[in-house]
Amino acid sequence: MKKPPQDLSQLLHQQGSFPSIAEKAELLMHLDCYVKHVLTGPVSQQLKVANLRQGVLVIETTTAAWAARINFQKAKILQQLQAETLPMLSAIEVKVNPGLFLYATKPKINHNEISKTAAEHIEALAEHTEGSLGLKLKRLAALASRPRKT
Repeated sequence: MKKPPQDLSQLLHQQGSFPSIAEKAELLMHLDCYVKHVLTGPVSQQLKVANLRQGVLVIETTTAAWAARINFQKAKILQQLQAETLPMLSAIEVKVNPGLFLYATKPKINHNEISKTAAEHIEALAEHTEGSLGLKLKRLAALASRPRKT
């Protein structure tokens, strides 16, 4: 009898050095959200907390202009992080990484929409087509009248 598969999160927290890696990843995700909350506005969309090593928080951004804006607010970020989250934090380092958002997830575009004009043409074609193809064309034309999700 085979063993049932184990949950990946359980495996990460049980074996070897994985627990420390998982903890650091969770800490970096938490810090990323926190820094983005502290820095409101468009600058929060242009940065990512990359690392925390020896009391230095490393923040990456896409351009030197954004890095300059973050550097102006570095003292504020450092003070809030020391007071609320990381008292052992000693400095913040801002680095430029142009490829940072090269592979960022983009919202998926729904291509399953049919315009009214296309639906009318498909419906007219379905009127002159017999059998299962005619039925399928009518169902396809009906997609245009279905309420769309935004």
